[in-house]
Amino acid sequence: MLTMFASQDGARCGTSSRRDFLRVGTLGLGALSLPGLLRARDQAIRTGSASRQTSVVWLWLAGGPSQIETFDPKPDAPAEFRSVTGAVNSKLRGVQLGGTFERIAARADKFAFVRSFAHTNSGHGGGTHWVMTGYDYAGADNGAAPIKPGLGSVLSKFRGATGHTGLPTYIRFREILADGPAWLGRPYAPFDMAGNARDNMALRDGLENLEDRRSLLKSFDTARREADQSGLMTGMDAFETQAFDLVLGNAREAFDVSKEDPRLRDRYGPGLGERMLMARRLCEAGVGFVTVHYGGWDMHGSIERGFKQQGPVVDQAVSAFVDDLADRGLEKEVLLVITGEFGRTPKLNTAAGREHWAPLSTLALAGGGLRMGQVVGESSARAEAPKSRPISPQDLMATVFHVLGVPMNLHYTDPSGRPTPMLDGGKPIAELL
Repeated sequence: MLTMFASQDGARCGTSSRRDFLRVGTLGLGALSLPGLLRARDQAIRTGSASRQTSVVWLWLAGGPSQIETFDPKPDAPAEFRSVTGAVNSKLRGVQLGGTFERIAARADKFAFVRSFAHTNSGHGGGTHWVMTGYDYAGADNGAAPIKPGLGSVLSKFRGATGHTGLPTYIRFREILADGPAWLGRPYAPFDMAGNARDNMALRDGLENLEDRRSLLKSFDTARREADQSGLMTGMDAFETQAFDLVLGNAREAFDVSKEDPRLRDRYGPGLGERMLMARRLCEAGVGFVTVHYGGWDMHGSIERGFKQQGPVVDQAVSAFVDDLADRGLEKEVLLVITGEFGRTPKLNTAAGREHWAPLSTLALAGGGLRMGQVVGESSARAEAPKSRPISPQDLMATVFHVLGVPMNLHYTDPSGRPTPMLDGGKPIAELL
């Protein structure tokens, strides 16, 4: 919880005391306020014990994108099995991608394409739960609530719901099944850009009615003006001043993509592109986990038409994002994960589409300080299942833990009082390390 200008009597900032003008709770580091946390981090840096504040952007292609039309086109397979959008040569020798991903193909040296990602739940709910949490749960296919916390919420619990810059550790642009905290509790739910942010990051004392990004930015501006007029900045030590600037300056800037060069915004494109650009800004500002939802991949019919509509949008936004990370020197600090709940059947159906198919799924990664420019694993000749090096959702989860600096043996106590592992058997993808 973030609390700004919260005096004991609820008065506005003009009558707030220095002691209660800025507080940040649920940080995961005892009772440290944000200024105290900044002092602790400064001391950690001086002593060489500070941890890397890496980030993950989780691009969720909801509906289950075809592994064949994305990153494993099978150009030599019979017509009913190979990519209906054709194949394009990539920057990696002998590696082709689906025909609507020309820009990503031209940057393939900045990606790792996993062609052996698989699980066994071909239901939208169950498959989503498995990939988002690392755990299978068939009940999710029948509308049952998630039973395991999502990756972003695990990180929020581990690092603290509010990060070292005063921004939330975990932000989402739209809800994805099983992307929440489950039994970890509401403090570790994502800051919701769709309008539910008050549940997770409370800006109080006249700021209770935040519902969207516009009101958030306006409230930051108001808070800064009132603080300057009240003289609260006078007499504050350097770390308290830094905390104020981070919350009212850095946070405001991070949410405002209009600050970017219009030429860069054009490179990203509208819609998904704007969300990916904001995700980069948020990670650069200190957010640890950002989920970006882009649906429409449940293509039971007319898959060629669907990919020709959806593919270029992803191709533009993702290639711009990866270029942007490289230009800013962030490719070691930010990991991009591209996936969905499952893949699609290898053989086209009578409606020129593909059905649900968990035995082989779509997965690509970029950045995070991992070894890029490679294909991990191999699928069978007709993209039915892994032929070599099967990678599970647990392995993906362990790889993300590795990038984020989360211990592989991390445990939290569940509602029954039992210490419960967040990871159970998964291993980081060795080829990427």
